[in-house]
Amino acid sequence: MRRTVDGALRRGVRRRLDAMRGDGRARARKRSGTRRASGGRMSDSGMTAIEFVLLTPVLFFMIFATVQFALYFFADHVAQAAAQAGARKARAEADENPGGWGGKARGTADSYIQQLGPKLLIKPKVTLLTPRTDTVGVQVEADVPTVFPGMTFTVHARSQGPIERFVEDRG
Repeated sequence: MRRTVDGALRRGVRRRLDAMRGDGRARARKRSGTRRASGGRMSDSGMTAIEFVLLTPVLFFMIFATVQFALYFFADHVAQAAAQAGARKARAEADENPGGWGGKARGTADSYIQQLGPKLLIKPKVTLLTPRTDTVGVQVEADVPTVFPGMTFTVHARSQGPIERFVEDRG
């Protein structure tokens, strides 16, 4: 009598543990190789592979787009810094050296491009600006390397300001 009570108790405990872990018969079916979900349909175990195949190109596109975004904005900052440096040089030199300020401003802008991003700006074009007689400036235009074949991105940066003149105080 004691054995039957102990056996019934053990079976009850085992059933409760199986219920907490999940159905014991479903585990037995999984081990035996038949993979069926409730209702007799096949389970969706292959969906993970299909989702991976479909989402991988999207993930790669997002990674490449992030790299392209960073390249473009870094190139834009390099072009802007070069234009500002060239304009500073042009503003300082234009009053004392009216004919030779352009070469110095262009040289300063090219120097900045070579220091900050020599391979980041493709075929940079430095243009001198003289919209009025008392204003000078520099414009930088260049292509940006692309991650996506067939696409082209161009950066434009412009900086200008009044010519700096030294005026003696005769007061």
